[in-house]
Amino acid sequence: MIGASHAGVNFAFALRKEGWEGRIVLFDKDPVRPYHRPPLSKAYLTSDDPIEKHSLKSAESYEKEQIELCLGVGIISINRDTKTITLDTGEIQVYDQLVLATGARPLMPPIPGMDTAHQLYPLRTAHDVQQIKAALGDGKGKRAVIIGGGYIGLEIAASMKKLGAEVTVLEREARVLARVTAPEMSAFFQQLHAEQGVNVLTNKNVVSIATEGADNIVHCADGSQYPADLIVVGVGIRVNLELAKDAGLEIENGIKVNAQTQTSDTAIYAIGDCSFHHNPLYNRWVRLESVQNAVDQAKVAAAVIAGKDASYNSLPWFWSDQFDVKLQMVGLSEGYDELLIREEESERKFSAWYFRGDQLLAVDAVNNAKAYVIGTKFITEGKQVDKGKLIDTDVPLKPADLIKN
Repeated sequence: MIGASHAGVNFAFALRKEGWEGRIVLFDKDPVRPYHRPPLSKAYLTSDDPIEKHSLKSAESYEKEQIELCLGVGIISINRDTKTITLDTGEIQVYDQLVLATGARPLMPPIPGMDTAHQLYPLRTAHDVQQIKAALGDGKGKRAVIIGGGYIGLEIAASMKKLGAEVTVLEREARVLARVTAPEMSAFFQQLHAEQGVNVLTNKNVVSIATEGADNIVHCADGSQYPADLIVVGVGIRVNLELAKDAGLEIENGIKVNAQTQTSDTAIYAIGDCSFHHNPLYNRWVRLESVQNAVDQAKVAAAVIAGKDASYNSLPWFWSDQFDVKLQMVGLSEGYDELLIREEESERKFSAWYFRGDQLLAVDAVNNAKAYVIGTKFITEGKQVDKGKLIDTDVPLKPADLIKN
């Protein structure tokens, strides 16, 4: 197994549960025992808890299941002819079945001055967060600039504001979350952050970073500039495809896999952020960056390798926590042609329903778990929603009351 985050660890334990009696070896560059990643930008950043509190599994669990965890080890190459991998120590490891969960790394754009800036970090690993924590100190009065207004950037902004920092978010697009959600949702989150004192600025293309003494000065294309004690870059990720590509596996927006998570080499599987797979619910190929996808694909790969009949057929879901708002998202909204908002009586509680014609594609539920659950049911079962009843708050939010007759 190459990669020991959510996909890799869940695969290893699922494989043992499926009855695999052979060796299971997990390799990962990160020297820290595998941990949950979603808390990095939230609970871990804002607390003094050690990273071990967020471990995926205890050290004893690996021993009990006889799973060999090799941390701080990189993989240089895969030799499909000899069914071996070469470690960065020079050692050779033989495999019968190889699973790639290589994930992704932060995208660091080629902005002049980034390499000489003070206290500039991505946020992808526990080590990144530890550096950010050290740079923040007690947070009071620290000027933090976040480059990127996607979910990760906004989550970091909320956490840093909670710690007392003065936070500015610089987003290149005309609105935050432009690539992943509707304008109405973008406006809601921009307003949420503004109310909490975060300075969210759009149409801000960062072109350079200068240093003046202990200060960083972030320069944008429109001539504006922003001083910063600390800079966090959250503009996206780059999928780790180099090993797969060098090994000659089929690549298309990720490592291409079939419904059994097998690559173009039937002895090699790919799961998690790095895999490009067909989603039968939407009848299109997708690459997903989510814990849900990593865990579900891990279970499929484990079952298949253990000789069982399994295929991937999961509905994607995601979430984001910012201030007192919990956003739960289900489905894929790409290609929608109609958006309906259902307001609720409670403040900061509503849901956004994405349709293509009469087909419900996705639901974004803000502090509204019921809408999330009902949206999941309708999408999974392919049922049509009565749109008039959906936006009529006098009609209860119940599946039986929302079905189109």
